[in-house]
Amino acid sequence: LAGTVPEEPRCTVERADASLTYSLFLQRFAFSRPVILGGITDNSAFRALCTREKLLAAFGPFPVRLSTANTYSYRKVDVPFQEYVEHLLKPQDPARLGSDTLYFFGDNNFTEWGPLFQHYVPPPFRIPGTSPAYSFGIAGSGSGVPFHWHGPGFSEVIFGRKRWFLYPPDKTPHFHPNETTLAWLQHTYPTLPPAQRPLECTLRPGEVLYFPDRWWHATLNLDTSVFISTFLG
Repeated sequence: LAGTVPEEPRCTVERADASLTYSLFLQRFAFSRPVILGGITDNSAFRALCTREKLLAAFGPFPVRLSTANTYSYRKVDVPFQEYVEHLLKPQDPARLGSDTLYFFGDNNFTEWGPLFQHYVPPPFRIPGTSPAYSFGIAGSGSGVPFHWHGPGFSEVIFGRKRWFLYPPDKTPHFHPNETTLAWLQHTYPTLPPAQRPLECTLRPGEVLYFPDRWWHATLNLDTSVFISTFLG
């Protein structure tokens, strides 16, 4: 499956570079629409610590908590990190339901993973009155999280490519909460008229997506991917 999950025909999320000031970020994006930020941080040192070999050497025997990849995710499964990487980190089965698909994102033990996160350089922008919390993930090609919403945040790709689909709070997407993003892309997305399609774009390593409060979003890893989000709570 690797390499067969397509990118979008055209990125419809606005982009900005390191010239974007904090005041302009607050004025143009923070409370109104998503933006892809390029060149605002340098995480080459963090990326060097996130190779398969380095992560297995540092965290192999430690347990990680996996979540089911559905919108209302209740089931959690704890497995050793090495078992996840060697046996569960596979391309998404298109026929598998979200409730049967295990996904490693967040639920990290900060006692064990904290030293790694100290090397991460977060985006320089904040929303007044919030504080940041990290969620780190690794997932196979074709995997992802179906549509859901929560508070604002940033997401950065460390390895691989990650396709995003976003709708504003007042435009609830048409989806089944137990359908994986891959199944939604294959079955529902082609039936949507252009006016009902989401904002979408593919993030590459070093790019950061910002999404405002309560925006619907779904993700799809186009490759085996390593990624980290900074949630603003």
